[in-house]
Amino acid sequence: MSVPMLKIGAVLSTMAMVTNWMSQTLPSLVGLNGTAVSPDGTHERIVSGLYPGSEEGWQIYSTASDPDGRCLCTVVAPAQNLCKRDPRSRQLRQLTEQVQNVSQSMEVVDLRTSRDLQYVRDSEPLLRGVDGRLHTYVANSRALTTKGLKELKGQMSQLRPLLSVVEQYRADLQTLATLRWELLNLSVSLSGIQEEIGAYDYEELQHRVLMLETRLHACMNKLGCGRLTWVSIPITVRASGSRFGSWMTDAMIPSSDSRVWSMDGYYKGRRVLEYRTMGDFTKGQNFVQHLLPHPWAGTGHVVYNGSLYYNKHQTNILVQYHFRSRTVLLQRSLSGAGYNNTFPYSWGGSSDIDLMADETGLWAIYTSIPSAGNILVSRLDPRSLEVLQSWDTGFPKRSAGEAFMICGTLYVTNSHLAGAKVHFAYHTNTSTYEYTDIPFHNQYSHISMMDYNPRERALFTWNNGHQVLYNVTLFHVIRSDG
Repeated sequence: MSVPMLKIGAVLSTMAMVTNWMSQTLPSLVGLNGTAVSPDGTHERIVSGLYPGSEEGWQIYSTASDPDGRCLCTVVAPAQNLCKRDPRSRQLRQLTEQVQNVSQSMEVVDLRTSRDLQYVRDSEPLLRGVDGRLHTYVANSRALTTKGLKELKGQMSQLRPLLSVVEQYRADLQTLATLRWELLNLSVSLSGIQEEIGAYDYEELQHRVLMLETRLHACMNKLGCGRLTWVSIPITVRASGSRFGSWMTDAMIPSSDSRVWSMDGYYKGRRVLEYRTMGDFTKGQNFVQHLLPHPWAGTGHVVYNGSLYYNKHQTNILVQYHFRSRTVLLQRSLSGAGYNNTFPYSWGGSSDIDLMADETGLWAIYTSIPSAGNILVSRLDPRSLEVLQSWDTGFPKRSAGEAFMICGTLYVTNSHLAGAKVHFAYHTNTSTYEYTDIPFHNQYSHISMMDYNPRERALFTWNNGHQVLYNVTLFHVIRSDG
């Protein structure tokens, strides 16, 4: 039964990925919101895609081209779990569960009958002895003595458990009859599915899927960065730790590292918990502990390319701690940066220096006395922590609730409390700013960490002891001649 099941599952998975993707995902996610002619005569085509939730893996793809083969739009589609929406896949999963239940029931019956059969075999000599004694006493009643009767009673008491064994055999016969009918029903259902999908060539479908994925990734590589236009409803991943803290995955692109890190508190902390996967973090299991040689300040930490970058307590020194080797690779002062609650965000918490990463690299958000407390944005070299370039945004840091970088643009929230929204953006590529009005639901009313992860295309937040995710919508402006 297992080999046909595997074949059917493979065919159905591939078929559902193609048919459901083409019929549902692309029409719902691809949106050409308008075309405008810019002053230089080029066309701007604005497209957007809504990023899927954590249960769909945040798989990011993009496709679409004009008649000349040029990439026009971004599409975000969950690649791994599309089959969840196919009714045939749900039916097949239900059948698989039924097969597992039947298999487990058969194993239980098999173990029980094997055990009871051995008991009957062990009891066979005793049963033969009792049978012989009874024949003797029936043939010659005078042979029955008080001692013999006592021995016969003792043997009969030893054989009494055989009654329950026989009763169990009767129950097992009924169970086997039920399992037989279930297997017949499963066979009919599986035959129907086999007929329905039998017309599809598995190897051809697999080849088509691989070709589509190749085209999608190639198109994604041609796209530039997008501009934030919307923040989704919050997704609470876990409730753990104190009111303040930070959590993150590696922000390096590309990276196959699935670990999750958690750092509770903002004052003199040194304990970093490393979880193997997001699922382990959600369950609070399978983690190891790192004890940092230097305590941290604030919650503005970031993991980038296997290293933790953080602000050393009561200094403006940046520290690079490598997780694999469990050693500090680098320390460097961020010249002029305020520290120790001199220029924090509005919630305080020694949040003077906020380190983060986006599609363009590693960043530091801070301020200084010469900048009059306005937010400074500096791009850092991750290998040396040298400042490569800096921008003065003109926005007072103490008026900011939190901030994060997406595609080289700094986004600032107006508060860390309820009713917060993203209301300021500074674009480092043009050294310009704008006021925005992008609301989001601050579910637990006290955000002490909010960072964008370019790998996941999501905002990671620590909200009053809750670890929360927000998906984001980005608009891509793609220019093409003529």
